[in-house]
Amino acid sequence: MLQARRTSVWRSRYEVVADGRTVITWDGGLWNKGGDFTLDGRRYEVRGNVWGSRFTMVDESGAQVAGAERVGRKQWTVEAAGRTYHFRRASIFGHEQELVVDGRRAGSVRRTSAWRGDVDADLPGLPLPVQIFVLGVVVTMWNAQAAAAGGGS
Repeated sequence: MLQARRTSVWRSRYEVVADGRTVITWDGGLWNKGGDFTLDGRRYEVRGNVWGSRFTMVDESGAQVAGAERVGRKQWTVEAAGRTYHFRRASIFGHEQELVVDGRRAGSVRRTSAWRGDVDADLPGLPLPVQIFVLGVVVTMWNAQAAAAGGGS
């Protein structure tokens, strides 16, 4: 399980912890257009399209590690290592995305603190870099939705 703890009230910066150890710190504000992180000595780069509906992650050699499609829709997917992972919004009212395997809930990404913006990701079967990618995509999606809701008032 991953836990992302927001480290600043003013910025979308998170410390990501897996199995009790900090694995990365990343600035969520940069993920809208792209960002990068280093995990176990390997550097990964994330890029998103203008609409925030498609993201890709490549490693230091430029090889695509993961890609997300239809982000922000009720159902969306992540492709990595020849597998497709299906996600769906758990509720129209909540901040939770479910990992779906064979039509059943197998894991989730959910906000654990409305005030701080902390997030837990339980994504069994996904490699750690892909779990971090999914976590970042979901947080970026939530931030974009919050900005759109605030901008319309």
